[in-house]
Amino acid sequence: MKILRNYLLKELCGPFLISLVILTFVMLMGNMVKMAELVINKGVSIIAVFKLLIFLLPYMLCLTLPMALLTSVLLTFGRFSSDNEITTIKSSGISLTRLFIPPIVLGIILSLLSIPLNDQVLPLAHFAGRKTAYEIGLKNPASLIEAGKFIKSFKDKIIFIYGIEKKTNKLKHVRIYENEPGQPTRTIIAESGEFMARPKENAIILKLYNTTFDIPNVKDPIKPSSGTTKTYIVTLPLEEQPRLEDIQKKRKEMTIAQLRNEIKKFKDKNLNLAPIMEEIIKMKTEIHKKLSMSFSCLAFVLIGLPLGITARRSEKSVGFGISIGLIVIYYTLLIGGKVLAKNEILSPFLSMWMANIILGSIGLVLMIRVIRK
Repeated sequence: MKILRNYLLKELCGPFLISLVILTFVMLMGNMVKMAELVINKGVSIIAVFKLLIFLLPYMLCLTLPMALLTSVLLTFGRFSSDNEITTIKSSGISLTRLFIPPIVLGIILSLLSIPLNDQVLPLAHFAGRKTAYEIGLKNPASLIEAGKFIKSFKDKIIFIYGIEKKTNKLKHVRIYENEPGQPTRTIIAESGEFMARPKENAIILKLYNTTFDIPNVKDPIKPSSGTTKTYIVTLPLEEQPRLEDIQKKRKEMTIAQLRNEIKKFKDKNLNLAPIMEEIIKMKTEIHKKLSMSFSCLAFVLIGLPLGITARRSEKSVGFGISIGLIVIYYTLLIGGKVLAKNEILSPFLSMWMANIILGSIGLVLMIRVIRK
């Protein structure tokens, strides 16, 4: 049995590592296009972009680790079945139950290892990545701005930029709508402009060229007053935005211990206000999400084992196809559970563990049928 166990784990190891590398690489390449655009078109430093990529890796691993395990189980047991190795093992008097134990133990081990990844590493990386992105925005505001969209991040001002030059980050055709309290809306139109960051002042300077002003006349709206100037400076204060050192953590950037501590603080205040109760539910949902996603490795192993055997195919495309289908089902259930928890239809525990329970239960039923054949 020891020889069979070692052989089985060896066969699982190869597809698992290959799948993990391929899946992580594909997700990395998807983000590399955006990162390359920041460097080439937006002038962001390579070091800052590299930091963002590093902080993305834990998130990718949280997704690709269970996917890779599921794929390796489907491919390995699909090949065993197609090569009649399963039949040979059964004819040797070895029960399939004993054959299933090593991959299940492997699923449990990876699930336990995923807990600190989801609970500690991922929140830390996500928070550090958000701070890095905010720092990039302070140093190079144009890097985080897209042409053709209304920018509503600044108080009493709405900015619309028609185009941004890739090499110089110069703004083309800028339109600003100023709507200060008690004052008529003023329109500022400029042929071009540029952002100048002032991180120490917690502000962004927008320098406009060839500017036209259009100010409504309260007494005679049909005849607005207007004016022109070659250069015009607009100060965009960031008082409404947190300073880099004061950025607060979001729920998904907190560990389970921190979330429980926040829940305790809310409960100690003994306030049954709807917004507070809603926030408590969201925090509980986040706690169970971290744990349930960690144990997705085990759920995928349980359903992957019988499906791999019954598929009786050695082709990798079949294994990948089944794997993708199960992954889509799993994350659809997870998203649906989040909605159910938010609307208080199900408890945070049931809503977040629903995907694992459903897939795991189906897997156990299928395993019992396979063993009894």
